[in-house]
Amino acid sequence: MSDSEIYDLVIVGGGPGGLSAGIYAQRAALKTLLIEKGAAGGQIILSDLVENWPGTESISGAELAQNFLKHAESYGLQVLYEEVQQIEPGLEYHTIRLTNGTTYRTHAVILGTGGSPRKMSIPGEDELYGKGVSYCAVCDGFFFRNKTVVVIGGGDTATEEALYLAKLAQKVYLVHRRDALRAGMILQQRVKAECKIEILWNTIVTAIKADAAGVNEVALKNTQSGAERDLSTDGVFIFIGFEPNNQLVPAGTNMNADGYVITDDKCETNTPGIYVIGDLRQKYAKQIVIAAGEGATAALAAAHYVETKKNGGEVCEAPASLFETGRN
Repeated sequence: MSDSEIYDLVIVGGGPGGLSAGIYAQRAALKTLLIEKGAAGGQIILSDLVENWPGTESISGAELAQNFLKHAESYGLQVLYEEVQQIEPGLEYHTIRLTNGTTYRTHAVILGTGGSPRKMSIPGEDELYGKGVSYCAVCDGFFFRNKTVVVIGGGDTATEEALYLAKLAQKVYLVHRRDALRAGMILQQRVKAECKIEILWNTIVTAIKADAAGVNEVALKNTQSGAERDLSTDGVFIFIGFEPNNQLVPAGTNMNADGYVITDDKCETNTPGIYVIGDLRQKYAKQIVIAAGEGATAALAAAHYVETKKNGGEVCEAPASLFETGRN
């Protein structure tokens, strides 16, 4: 394999961060490959509505994901739909190995593999997945039209999904372990104003039960009184957060106790040329706009890193015009 076949940048993960990185990398004239094992857009394609993307009052998650992809591809970004098996850091270049046996070499890597729904690890959760237990209201809400469902969680995702399910279901119980929701105030106000939603405060689900047809009730426990009871339901939707998908993070990379990668302000890890963005990166908040900003930051940093490397380590400050038109 010749040097001409070495990529300047390989982006692993096609969520908002990865696609934003792809846009900025193409504008910086980097030879770039984006690898995504599923559908481009990441978690946002599962969102019914996105109402906090600047400049757009309301848009479906799937449409926003397509907009990201079309924008990136309009710059000529190469997108490969395959699964990465391993990332091997190196001094001359980093190696990306796919599950199909293909290998790519690259000067820089941006890792944006996001996270997966956190599980409760309670009886019935795994056994009844797909039989009434779900982690995606947009995906499975249709099956619960005019039925009763339980939504577990108290953050933005839980409240958004409860509101979506209220359009379809006859009754939605929002179960939260505390006496106040963690969601943004606008979402809280909407949930409390929705007559189909009943919030069960200071309550946890201890088990999910079923009959021959699937989920039929949940076991509840009050966190203050300890009182227990069963609640009839046709489905259970769990939104209690995400676990970082850190399986591809190279050994020796600095991570916190929860498995999120620690980076500097350029999104660079302790391994030169390897950057982490989005829900995999340790930070204060997880939002689409933040992931997109991190993608831009990492791509700009990667462009500077690659240019410096190609110049034999000589630092060359790239002019802003390389990345921006009219500084917009």
